[in-house]
Amino acid sequence: MKTIKAISMLSCLAFPMTFAAYSGADSYPERPISTIIAFGAGGNTDVGARILFPAVDRELGVPLNIINRPGGGGWVGWAQLLNSSNDGYTLGYINTPNLITGYLDPQYRRDIDLNDFELIANHVTDYGVISINKDETRFNTIDELVTYAQSNILTASTTGANGDDHIAMLKMNHNYKTQFVPVHTTGTAEQRAAIQGGHVDVNFSNVGDTNMAHRNGDLKILAIMAPERSDFIPDIPTLEELGYSDVISWSARGIAAPKGTDPSVLEQLKEAFVAGMQDPEHLAKMEELGLLVDIRTGDSYREMLEEEEQGVRSLENLLGW
Repeated sequence: MKTIKAISMLSCLAFPMTFAAYSGADSYPERPISTIIAFGAGGNTDVGARILFPAVDRELGVPLNIINRPGGGGWVGWAQLLNSSNDGYTLGYINTPNLITGYLDPQYRRDIDLNDFELIANHVTDYGVISINKDETRFNTIDELVTYAQSNILTASTTGANGDDHIAMLKMNHNYKTQFVPVHTTGTAEQRAAIQGGHVDVNFSNVGDTNMAHRNGDLKILAIMAPERSDFIPDIPTLEELGYSDVISWSARGIAAPKGTDPSVLEQLKEAFVAGMQDPEHLAKMEELGLLVDIRTGDSYREMLEEEEQGVRSLENLLGW
């Protein structure tokens, strides 16, 4: 009899706790949600988020507040995300390959991997491009550039060490014996100023950073490092078309939450973000900027990131690890 009473008491105690946990998730969200962007205001991640969030706000019924936390190649912001409460009120953009190189690089001794994040949805996949100053006379095609760079050292701008631009450059050097030397900048604005001002020889960047300047005649894109041509710059051939099939490069930007966030909360967030990404106004504005909306969730998103992680691991010798 005593045993039955004990069980009954435990059941009574457990029930309110279970109900409270359920009702908390069921009423989510009740207040604004903070979203950490690990790069500065005005960059492509920040701009894309500000275009997307009004549509997501409407789906959730509360505002998404952007918090810019640049620094450390993204890791100032990602460290804050990882150390945040997993109550669903702090989210963040994760940018690859920077995220992956940041935890695989042994010098940082970060005991972190993809499993420390709850993946919600990929937003943008921005393929890499190689461009030159509009007044460049030494080379005007990829073949001419590669031939010149095989015999001469050329400076090439990137948005940071071990990011997609830098890795693409290292792949070119490794596979085609070019001699590109990286000039790392603090972001897209400085990078674009470097090539347009003639301060570097070549620019390794992304479609979203460069397509408007190309269309306006402010610089010249020679090739896109993608499996197929981009609708944003359809006149530009892929490296593979030009005979350089070993270099494909992209930057992916998606939404994640801290590990342990309630699955029902994650499902609500996924539905809201996917609906927001499909909003016609959002899609039109992103197309205008040359930012490729590439919606991936669940296994598709994880497989994309795991494939990217394997790609980075295969470059460890090239990266000096």
